[in-house]
Amino acid sequence: MKKLFAILLSLALLLGMTAVLAEGELNICSPNSDGLLSIIPIFEKKYNIKVNVESLGTGDCMKRIASEQEAEYCSFDLLYGGSLANYVANSKLFQEYYSSEDDKLMEQYKNKLGYCTNYTIDGSVLLVNKDLLKELNVTVEGYKDLLKPELVGKIVSADPSSSSSAFCQLTNMLLDMGGYESDEAWKYVEDLFKGQKVAITSGSSAVYKGVTNGEYAVGLTYEDPCVTLIKDGAKNIEIVYPVEGTVFLPAQIGIVKNAKNVENAQKFIDFMLSEEAQVFLAENTTS
Repeated sequence: MKKLFAILLSLALLLGMTAVLAEGELNICSPNSDGLLSIIPIFEKKYNIKVNVESLGTGDCMKRIASEQEAEYCSFDLLYGGSLANYVANSKLFQEYYSSEDDKLMEQYKNKLGYCTNYTIDGSVLLVNKDLLKELNVTVEGYKDLLKPELVGKIVSADPSSSSSAFCQLTNMLLDMGGYESDEAWKYVEDLFKGQKVAITSGSSAVYKGVTNGEYAVGLTYEDPCVTLIKDGAKNIEIVYPVEGTVFLPAQIGIVKNAKNVENAQKFIDFMLSEEAQVFLAENTTS
Protein backbone atom coordinates (compact mmCIF):
# COMPACT_ATOMS: atom_id res chain seq x y z
CA MET A 1 0.00 0.00 0.00
CA LYS A 2 2.86 2.35 0.89
CA LYS A 3 4.56 1.52 -2.43
CA LEU A 4 1.38 2.32 -4.37
CA PHE A 5 1.01 5.61 -2.51
CA ALA A 6 4.60 6.52 -3.30
CA ILE A 7 4.04 5.81 -6.99
CA LEU A 8 0.87 7.92 -7.05
CA LEU A 9 2.62 10.74 -5.20
CA SER A 10 5.54 10.67 -7.64
CA LEU A 11 3.12 10.79 -10.58
CA ALA A 12 1.25 13.72 -9.06
CA LEU A 13 4.49 15.60 -8.51
CA LEU A 14 5.59 14.88 -12.07
CA LEU A 15 2.30 16.13 -13.52
CA GLY A 16 2.43 19.17 -11.28
CA MET A 17 5.98 19.91 -12.38
CA THR A 18 4.95 19.67 -16.03
CA ALA A 19 2.17 22.17 -15.43
CA VAL A 20 4.55 24.57 -13.70
CA LEU A 21 7.10 24.32 -16.52
CA ALA A 22 4.57 25.16 -19.23
CA GLU A 23 4.98 28.78 -20.26
CA GLY A 24 1.41 29.66 -21.13
CA GLU A 25 -0.57 28.93 -24.26
CA LEU A 26 -1.39 30.26 -27.69
CA ASN A 27 -4.78 30.00 -29.38
CA ILE A 28 -4.68 29.94 -33.16
CA CYS A 29 -7.36 30.01 -35.84
CA SER A 30 -6.03 28.73 -39.15
CA PRO A 31 -7.18 27.80 -42.65
CA ASN A 32 -3.81 26.13 -43.28
CA SER A 33 -3.25 22.56 -44.40
CA ASP A 34 -1.64 19.81 -42.33
CA GLY A 35 1.70 20.56 -43.98
CA LEU A 36 1.85 24.12 -42.65
CA LEU A 37 0.35 23.10 -39.31
CA SER A 38 3.02 20.43 -38.83
CA ILE A 39 5.49 23.11 -37.78
CA ILE A 40 3.50 23.87 -34.61
CA PRO A 41 4.93 20.99 -32.50
CA ILE A 42 8.43 22.36 -33.21
CA PHE A 43 7.36 25.75 -31.86
CA GLU A 44 5.73 24.13 -28.80
CA LYS A 45 8.88 22.20 -27.98
CA LYS A 46 11.18 25.17 -28.56
CA TYR A 47 9.24 27.60 -26.34
CA ASN A 48 7.34 25.19 -24.10
CA ILE A 49 4.08 26.88 -25.09
CA LYS A 50 0.88 24.89 -25.51
CA VAL A 51 -0.73 25.72 -28.86
CA ASN A 52 -4.45 25.18 -29.44
CA VAL A 53 -5.52 25.23 -33.09
CA GLU A 54 -8.99 25.48 -34.55
CA SER A 55 -9.04 24.77 -38.28
CA LEU A 56 -11.53 26.94 -40.17
CA GLY A 57 -11.68 28.58 -43.58
CA THR A 58 -10.23 32.08 -43.77
CA GLY A 59 -13.67 33.66 -44.06
CA ASP A 60 -14.96 31.75 -41.04
CA CYS A 61 -11.87 32.71 -39.02
CA MET A 62 -12.51 36.37 -39.79
CA LYS A 63 -16.19 36.06 -38.84
CA ARG A 64 -15.35 34.42 -35.51
CA ILE A 65 -12.76 37.03 -34.65
CA ALA A 66 -15.11 39.87 -35.66
CA SER A 67 -17.94 38.45 -33.54
CA GLU A 68 -15.73 38.62 -30.43
CA GLN A 69 -14.32 42.12 -30.84
CA GLU A 70 -16.47 43.47 -28.00
CA ALA A 71 -15.32 40.74 -25.59
CA GLU A 72 -12.46 41.35 -23.15
CA TYR A 73 -10.44 38.68 -24.93
CA CYS A 74 -10.97 36.90 -28.22
CA SER A 75 -10.98 33.09 -28.32
CA PHE A 76 -8.02 33.37 -30.69
CA ASP A 77 -4.73 35.17 -30.26
CA LEU A 78 -3.55 34.73 -33.81
CA LEU A 79 -4.75 34.08 -37.34
CA TYR A 80 -2.21 31.82 -39.01
CA GLY A 81 -2.75 31.94 -42.77
CA GLY A 82 -4.89 33.79 -45.28
CA SER A 83 -4.17 36.10 -48.18
CA LEU A 84 -3.28 39.79 -48.04
CA ALA A 85 -6.68 40.77 -49.42
CA ASN A 86 -8.39 39.11 -46.42
CA TYR A 87 -6.28 41.08 -43.95
CA VAL A 88 -6.68 44.40 -45.74
CA ALA A 89 -10.46 43.97 -45.75
CA ASN A 90 -10.42 43.17 -42.01
CA SER A 91 -7.53 45.32 -40.79
CA LYS A 92 -9.47 46.63 -37.79
CA LEU A 93 -9.45 43.11 -36.29
CA PHE A 94 -5.66 42.99 -35.89
CA GLN A 95 -3.02 44.82 -33.88
CA GLU A 96 0.28 46.21 -35.05
CA TYR A 97 3.42 44.13 -34.69
CA TYR A 98 6.76 44.32 -36.47
CA SER A 99 8.89 41.24 -35.92
CA SER A 100 12.59 41.62 -35.13
CA GLU A 101 13.12 39.06 -37.92
CA ASP A 102 11.28 41.13 -40.52
CA ASP A 103 14.40 42.97 -41.71
CA LYS A 104 15.80 39.64 -42.94
CA LEU A 105 13.08 39.36 -45.57
CA MET A 106 13.43 40.58 -49.12
CA GLU A 107 12.25 44.16 -49.46
CA GLN A 108 9.01 43.30 -51.30
CA TYR A 109 7.96 40.89 -48.54
CA LYS A 110 8.66 43.06 -45.50
CA ASN A 111 5.80 44.08 -43.24
CA LYS A 112 4.56 47.36 -44.74
CA LEU A 113 1.11 47.43 -43.14
CA GLY A 114 1.88 46.65 -39.51
CA TYR A 115 -1.05 44.35 -38.83
CA CYS A 116 0.03 41.31 -40.88
CA THR A 117 3.34 39.58 -41.49
CA ASN A 118 4.38 37.61 -44.58
CA TYR A 119 5.76 34.20 -43.65
CA THR A 120 5.64 32.10 -46.83
CA ILE A 121 4.62 32.21 -50.48
CA ASP A 122 2.34 29.70 -52.13
CA GLY A 123 1.26 29.13 -55.71
CA SER A 124 -2.08 28.27 -57.27
CA VAL A 125 -1.95 24.84 -58.92
CA LEU A 126 -4.20 22.24 -60.45
CA LEU A 127 -4.31 18.89 -58.69
CA VAL A 128 -5.30 16.07 -61.03
CA ASN A 129 -6.31 12.48 -60.44
CA LYS A 130 -4.22 10.57 -62.97
CA ASP A 131 -6.48 7.51 -62.97
CA LEU A 132 -9.63 9.51 -63.71
CA LEU A 133 -7.95 11.54 -66.46
CA LYS A 134 -6.82 8.29 -68.05
CA GLU A 135 -10.38 6.95 -67.95
CA LEU A 136 -11.66 10.16 -69.51
CA ASN A 137 -8.85 10.08 -72.09
CA VAL A 138 -8.03 13.73 -71.45
CA THR A 139 -4.89 15.69 -70.57
CA VAL A 140 -4.69 18.79 -68.39
CA GLU A 141 -1.75 21.17 -68.70
CA GLY A 142 -3.40 24.48 -67.91
CA TYR A 143 -6.55 26.54 -67.53
CA LYS A 144 -7.68 26.25 -71.16
CA ASP A 145 -7.79 22.47 -70.83
CA LEU A 146 -10.37 22.77 -68.06
CA LEU A 147 -12.98 23.75 -70.65
CA LYS A 148 -12.80 20.35 -72.36
CA PRO A 149 -16.26 18.76 -72.48
CA GLU A 150 -14.99 15.56 -70.86
CA LEU A 151 -14.43 17.50 -67.64
CA VAL A 152 -17.98 18.79 -67.14
CA GLY A 153 -18.89 18.01 -63.53
CA LYS A 154 -15.41 16.65 -62.84
CA ILE A 155 -13.78 19.83 -61.45
CA VAL A 156 -13.88 21.09 -57.86
CA SER A 157 -13.02 24.38 -56.16
CA ALA A 158 -13.51 26.06 -52.80
CA ASP A 159 -15.64 29.21 -52.63
CA PRO A 160 -13.50 32.29 -53.49
CA SER A 161 -15.69 34.44 -51.23
CA SER A 162 -14.71 32.48 -48.12
CA SER A 163 -11.48 30.64 -48.99
CA SER A 164 -8.23 32.57 -49.41
CA SER A 165 -6.69 29.82 -51.56
CA ALA A 166 -9.71 29.85 -53.90
CA PHE A 167 -9.57 33.65 -54.09
CA CYS A 168 -5.88 33.45 -55.05
CA GLN A 169 -6.75 30.83 -57.67
CA LEU A 170 -9.38 33.16 -59.13
CA THR A 171 -6.95 36.08 -59.30
CA ASN A 172 -4.34 33.81 -60.89
CA MET A 173 -6.62 32.63 -63.68
CA LEU A 174 -7.85 36.15 -64.35
CA LEU A 175 -4.27 37.36 -64.75
CA ASP A 176 -3.45 34.41 -67.01
CA MET A 177 -6.49 34.89 -69.20
CA GLY A 178 -6.17 38.64 -69.78
CA GLY A 179 -6.25 40.58 -66.52
CA TYR A 180 -8.77 41.76 -63.94
CA GLU A 181 -10.35 44.29 -66.30
CA SER A 182 -10.53 41.94 -69.27
CA ASP A 183 -13.98 40.89 -70.48
CA GLU A 184 -12.35 37.85 -72.05
CA ALA A 185 -10.87 36.78 -68.71
CA TRP A 186 -14.21 37.08 -66.92
CA LYS A 187 -15.89 35.22 -69.78
CA TYR A 188 -13.41 32.38 -69.17
CA VAL A 189 -14.34 32.34 -65.46
CA GLU A 190 -18.04 32.13 -66.36
CA ASP A 191 -17.44 29.39 -68.93
CA LEU A 192 -15.44 27.44 -66.37
CA PHE A 193 -17.57 27.69 -63.26
CA LYS A 194 -20.98 27.66 -64.91
CA GLY A 195 -20.36 25.87 -68.17
CA GLN A 196 -18.23 23.12 -66.64
CA LYS A 197 -20.45 22.85 -63.55
CA VAL A 198 -17.56 23.22 -61.12
CA ALA A 199 -18.42 21.79 -57.69
CA ILE A 200 -18.00 24.36 -54.89
CA THR A 201 -16.91 23.05 -51.49
CA SER A 202 -17.17 24.70 -48.09
CA GLY A 203 -13.40 24.65 -47.57
CA SER A 204 -10.09 24.20 -49.35
CA SER A 205 -9.27 20.84 -47.74
CA ALA A 206 -12.31 19.24 -49.39
CA VAL A 207 -10.81 20.12 -52.79
CA TYR A 208 -7.52 18.22 -52.61
CA LYS A 209 -9.09 15.41 -50.58
CA GLY A 210 -11.87 15.07 -53.16
CA VAL A 211 -9.37 14.70 -55.99
CA THR A 212 -7.23 12.24 -54.04
CA ASN A 213 -10.30 10.15 -53.13
CA GLY A 214 -11.41 9.98 -56.76
CA GLU A 215 -14.53 12.14 -56.44
CA TYR A 216 -13.15 14.66 -58.95
CA ALA A 217 -10.63 14.62 -61.77
CA VAL A 218 -9.27 18.15 -61.22
CA GLY A 219 -9.07 20.46 -58.22
CA LEU A 220 -8.34 24.20 -58.18
CA THR A 221 -6.07 24.37 -55.16
CA TYR A 222 -2.64 25.43 -53.88
CA GLU A 223 0.78 23.86 -53.76
CA ASP A 224 1.46 23.07 -50.09
CA PRO A 225 -1.19 20.44 -49.26
CA CYS A 226 -0.68 18.71 -52.61
CA VAL A 227 3.04 18.35 -51.94
CA THR A 228 2.25 16.92 -48.51
CA LEU A 229 -0.16 14.34 -49.95
CA ILE A 230 2.39 13.18 -52.53
CA LYS A 231 5.18 13.00 -49.96
CA ASP A 232 2.86 10.95 -47.75
CA GLY A 233 2.50 8.37 -50.52
CA ALA A 234 -0.47 9.38 -52.69
CA LYS A 235 0.48 7.96 -56.11
CA ASN A 236 -2.76 8.62 -58.01
CA ILE A 237 -2.43 12.41 -58.02
CA GLU A 238 -0.17 14.91 -59.74
CA ILE A 239 0.47 18.64 -59.40
CA VAL A 240 0.00 20.66 -62.58
CA TYR A 241 1.45 24.16 -62.78
CA PRO A 242 -0.72 25.87 -65.43
CA VAL A 243 1.20 26.47 -68.64
CA GLU A 244 -0.35 29.94 -68.73
CA GLY A 245 1.59 30.76 -65.54
CA THR A 246 1.37 30.55 -61.76
CA VAL A 247 1.61 33.53 -59.42
CA PHE A 248 3.15 32.81 -56.03
CA LEU A 249 1.54 35.06 -53.44
CA PRO A 250 2.55 35.62 -49.80
CA ALA A 251 0.48 34.27 -46.93
CA GLN A 252 0.10 36.23 -43.71
CA ILE A 253 -0.08 35.95 -39.94
CA GLY A 254 -1.83 38.52 -37.77
CA ILE A 255 -2.26 39.06 -34.03
CA VAL A 256 -5.88 39.60 -33.03
CA LYS A 257 -6.58 43.04 -31.56
CA ASN A 258 -7.98 41.74 -28.25
CA ALA A 259 -5.67 38.73 -27.95
CA LYS A 260 -5.04 37.35 -24.47
CA ASN A 261 -1.59 35.86 -25.11
CA VAL A 262 0.07 38.66 -27.07
CA GLU A 263 3.68 37.86 -26.13
CA ASN A 264 3.28 34.24 -27.19
CA ALA A 265 1.69 35.35 -30.45
CA GLN A 266 4.67 37.61 -31.08
CA LYS A 267 7.02 34.71 -30.37
CA PHE A 268 5.19 32.60 -32.95
CA ILE A 269 5.58 35.25 -35.64
CA ASP A 270 9.27 35.68 -34.82
CA PHE A 271 9.68 31.91 -34.99
CA MET A 272 7.93 31.64 -38.36
CA LEU A 273 10.40 34.14 -39.84
CA SER A 274 13.42 32.40 -38.32
CA GLU A 275 15.88 30.40 -40.41
CA GLU A 276 14.79 27.21 -38.61
CA ALA A 277 11.15 27.63 -39.59
CA GLN A 278 11.87 28.80 -43.12
CA VAL A 279 14.10 25.79 -43.81
CA PHE A 280 11.36 23.51 -42.48
CA LEU A 281 8.77 25.09 -44.78
CA ALA A 282 11.10 24.87 -47.77
CA GLU A 283 11.77 21.19 -47.17
CA ASN A 284 8.21 20.13 -46.34
CA THR A 285 5.73 22.33 -48.20
CA THR A 286 7.28 22.88 -51.63
CA SER A 287 8.03 20.50 -54.47
